[in-house]
Amino acid sequence: MSERKPYYALAVQDRRAEVTIFGDITSWPYLESDVSSYNLQHQIAGLDVDTIRVHINSYGGEVAEALAILNTLLHHPAQVTTYVDGVACSAASVIFMAGDRRVMAACSVLLVHPAWSSACGNAQELRAQADNLDTINDQSVSAYLTRIGEGRTEEELRALMAEERFLGPAEAVEWGFATQVAESFSTRRPAQSARQMAYDKLTASPAARQAPPPPAPRPKPYTQALICALKQMEGE
Repeated sequence: MSERKPYYALAVQDRRAEVTIFGDITSWPYLESDVSSYNLQHQIAGLDVDTIRVHINSYGGEVAEALAILNTLLHHPAQVTTYVDGVACSAASVIFMAGDRRVMAACSVLLVHPAWSSACGNAQELRAQADNLDTINDQSVSAYLTRIGEGRTEEELRALMAEERFLGPAEAVEWGFATQVAESFSTRRPAQSARQMAYDKLTASPAARQAPPPPAPRPKPYTQALICALKQMEGE
């Protein structure tokens, strides 16, 4: 039987660690891509590095696990940079807040929303579950508020979370969830793509989008008088 692959990828080179979270965040990891705070914390805590770069492409998972991963990264003395390489939804967006620098890929999305769960039982148990969800929501809100700055209020943040909609890179930076958008890739290989042509036009600088200068005026044709004068000179 082949050895089971790790739940996430962690590579160390020189004084830099690369962490890849490309799966669900869960306390019961089953798939190769599943990530648990227990596995990640034990490896990150022992890292003697200057920088940690965390790449995220996850639809989320358990909030409690995400909070533990967030605090593990925040407590490490290394400088942490988090990247959204595809999607960072729900609990994964909480982990994204661990970055001193938080970078959205040019084509990526972020989703923040209130926690949800399922419950069964009597009225008292259901009320208790709702109270627990409110407490969990408060922790996510606190994590977001530490990053979005003074320009947004808690009421505005909770209203955004209630909308449950995706944020593109520019809007994520506008809100303060992200600090920057990564530069998009470019290629020098020949290509024939209407999409690429449209993208180049939309992303070109204002100066590059200006209309080309008009062509130089063509020389005016000789007038009949000048032609006659030239013929007279030739006949002299």
